[in-house]
Amino acid sequence: MPKIKTLSSAKKRVKITGTGKYIVGKTAKRHLLKDKSSKAKGRDKYGKVLCAANRLEARISLPYGR
Repeated sequence: MPKIKTLSSAKKRVKITGTGKYIVGKTAKRHLLKDKSSKAKGRDKYGKVLCAANRLEARISLPYGR
């Protein structure tokens, strides 16, 4: 059986936790930070868990993940 290639874009953007959840980084934290409140910047610091609809796409893109 041939190996399945992992999408390079997915392996750079998605991390799989030990429990099998898919974590992605949040958006809107690269520029225009002076206009955002400290609270908003703090909320965007950590990644977020993918919803069920997007989890299927990530699972197809990362065939050797959990």
